[in-house]
Amino acid sequence: MTQSVKIVLRNPLRKSDTLDYTIKVNDSYIGRLWYDALVDLLRRNNYLEKNFCFLGFPDSARDLEYICSELEWAKNKINTFFDPSDYYIGQKFSPTTMRDGLDPNQALMNVLHNHFEHLQGTVGGLSDWYKRADYETKFAIRQLNNLCHEAESLMLSQRKKAEAPQWIRPSQITTFLNAPRLEFPNTYKQTYAEHRYDRRFGYVYLHWAQIGKTLYEVYIDENGADIDQTTCDAITHLKYYSGEFDIEWARNVTFDGPYPWHTERMKGFKDWLVRNGFDPMDRQYNFGYHEIGQVDILNSFGTTEHEDVWAIMNNHLDIYRIETPEVTATYDYAWADPDYYQQQIERLKAGYDYSSRG
Repeated sequence: MTQSVKIVLRNPLRKSDTLDYTIKVNDSYIGRLWYDALVDLLRRNNYLEKNFCFLGFPDSARDLEYICSELEWAKNKINTFFDPSDYYIGQKFSPTTMRDGLDPNQALMNVLHNHFEHLQGTVGGLSDWYKRADYETKFAIRQLNNLCHEAESLMLSQRKKAEAPQWIRPSQITTFLNAPRLEFPNTYKQTYAEHRYDRRFGYVYLHWAQIGKTLYEVYIDENGADIDQTTCDAITHLKYYSGEFDIEWARNVTFDGPYPWHTERMKGFKDWLVRNGFDPMDRQYNFGYHEIGQVDILNSFGTTEHEDVWAIMNNHLDIYRIETPEVTATYDYAWADPDYYQQQIERLKAGYDYSSRG
């Protein structure tokens, strides 16, 4: 039997204003594994992450000025905790410094993400800075990553709105604090195929539940340049899954579809893999996106037009409730609440205590 998940959205600035949509879960092994993990998350009442959830919506109330003020808060918290000779973030994050014309300032974005990677460390080896940090500083380190990606996504979507509205690419990243990570079954890891990197409107995919970049992300970020040791250190392969999920709210981008650049990119990626010593047929790399379901767009929104769906969603970028036949979880808080960060820090303290013990 096909399972379904109902997502109730609301306006974070006017909480009585709600709408909902339904996810139809794929009747596949990975779809069923994900659904069971999601039900477990809802039963555990894990805290839903809301300040890094809806990306690429150019008219979000979380504008660049707001994101930069949050980055400055995180930077100042880190700089206050550590001695300047130990660790110091000297960059200024503002709408002026973060942009290069309409584009993100990629050099600054790279530096920002490097700060996060240095301060956080990896899943297998958290940094000494992270272990020594107090609760608020650990949270600030985490925010560097969240806000970096949110800012970049927002700026790209605003540039597209100005120059090529058809290429606006909204998405939803649904994550939970301390979500259990489960070993990805080796049998269902994926070899390379061009269509594995297709993204389709309303499709639901497994969330990337670990730190580090995939081979595909490295290929894109480095513009196809061959990898060096520094790049190698950042590469990881999909080893875990969780009940978390991503939704593509943008137009379809598919291999051999209407956009030749994507087809050429896939061919170039395969050539790059071989050139850099990665076997495209080796399952350990677990290539591509893992589809787990689809949103019932028409019945949920009364339309299948992208722009109409975006307009309906735009003022409701806050998940209020997630419902399944087995369990319902309500998240009666929003990023606009004055005590929002403190609520998250309280939920994270147990994990922070564990990491500090090394």
